[in-house]
Amino acid sequence: MVVPLACGSIITTFAPNTAQVFGSFTGALFTGAIPLIAVFFICLGSTISVRALPRMLQRGGVMTLAKVGVGIIIGYALGHTIGVLPIQSGWLAGISTLAVVAAFNDTNGGLYVALMEQYGRPEDAGAYCMMALESGPFFTMVTLGVAGLSSFPWQTLVGAILPLFIGMALGNLDDEFRVLLGKAAPAIIPFFAFGLGATLNLKLIWQAGLLGIGLGVAVIVVSGAFLFVADRLTGGTGVAGIAASTTAGNAAVVPALVAAADPKYKSAAGPATVLVAASVIVSAFLAPLLVAWWDRRTRGVVVERAENESGNA
Repeated sequence: MVVPLACGSIITTFAPNTAQVFGSFTGALFTGAIPLIAVFFICLGSTISVRALPRMLQRGGVMTLAKVGVGIIIGYALGHTIGVLPIQSGWLAGISTLAVVAAFNDTNGGLYVALMEQYGRPEDAGAYCMMALESGPFFTMVTLGVAGLSSFPWQTLVGAILPLFIGMALGNLDDEFRVLLGKAAPAIIPFFAFGLGATLNLKLIWQAGLLGIGLGVAVIVVSGAFLFVADRLTGGTGVAGIAASTTAGNAAVVPALVAAADPKYKSAAGPATVLVAASVIVSAFLAPLLVAWWDRRTRGVVVERAENESGNA
């Protein structure tokens, strides 16, 4: 996600007329991010098994509610403090409700599953079949609506999540579709990331750098605390909650999609994309370290308890 995003930004910053000069298919690479994102969500949806949903409802459902719930609370608070537009001056220049909500609302699924395969249990990894519903702009739009900052038509809300459910239908009706589309999803990411990067100017990145780091840390700390509690309440050790407290790579496209649905977010979309992209990197770096640390601590407690019980016997 990050490298193609940076490449698109570099070309746009130093050769802003590239898309117009070459036009045709080359120009489409610079301007076709949203259609590619729609295809990506269909492919992603194909990997979600309907049969698995009931079994994973408790684990994944509770953590999804916790993750989105934190976003709604923060979105409501920020929305009634700074409003829709990004802050224009000072150390927090560029921060917006859109940026914060987009960063909090979507979990890095690939990282989560990878961590659960190493540190978690099968039901922990399987919980992502519910958490995958966070993908895309749907919950961000819902959050902004709950905060009273936007009123999206129902058609827009349905359209934001419909590709995901189309993919779910295809993947569950035909296993060959699931295999085909599931393998295609990762390959699409670099292409829509490049198109998204082509809408950014690098002059914004250094201005948002420290804020992006701070946003990533905030996602880990704040959402991590709520998700940790949710994980423990549903019988987990806490590692799944920590692993889920990240920002997904595809969350970087959410500000642009929200701005396309509601033009009043247009001025916030550019800086928000940069901030969310920075949060993706920071949270992806911190989460594995925290998961490994907590896993060692948890296993140490279990071993010590077993030794004590053995000694008493």
